[in-house]
Amino acid sequence: MSQANPLWGAPRIHGELLKLGITLAQRTVAKYMVRRTPRSPTQNWKTFLRNHVGHLVSVDFLTVPNLRFQVLYVFIVLSHPRRKVLHFNVTEAPSARWTAQRLREAFPFTSAPKYVLRDRDSIYGLDFQLCAEGLGLQQVQIAPRSPW
Repeated sequence: MSQANPLWGAPRIHGELLKLGITLAQRTVAKYMVRRTPRSPTQNWKTFLRNHVGHLVSVDFLTVPNLRFQVLYVFIVLSHPRRKVLHFNVTEAPSARWTAQRLREAFPFTSAPKYVLRDRDSIYGLDFQLCAEGLGLQQVQIAPRSPW
């Protein structure tokens, strides 16, 4: 009965068995019920990173104040297998076109990995997305308001 009705719990099955004239304790019904294992339809982040760490790079911006208290933006491309900085560049005013050019410089010719991990910042505009597609990069965006 628990296999035919997987959403029914022990109290419901116990009540149905009592209606049929079968007298059992509810605890006995619970003991012999088929256990369902919840399955996630997709892989989680830990599994994704373990499976694809060799083909994954991250891009992000850092802000650095200089001696004159001007804010500089540092674009960093980080390789995950060895946690190595592949490319970085500094600017006072980043744009999507500037960021796309830095991505091209980071992966000349056919050295681009399969995935690029990035946040949902507006600096990664249409120019950046088209450049990533042209290099054969599949973009993986982190969750909105992610603390990482």
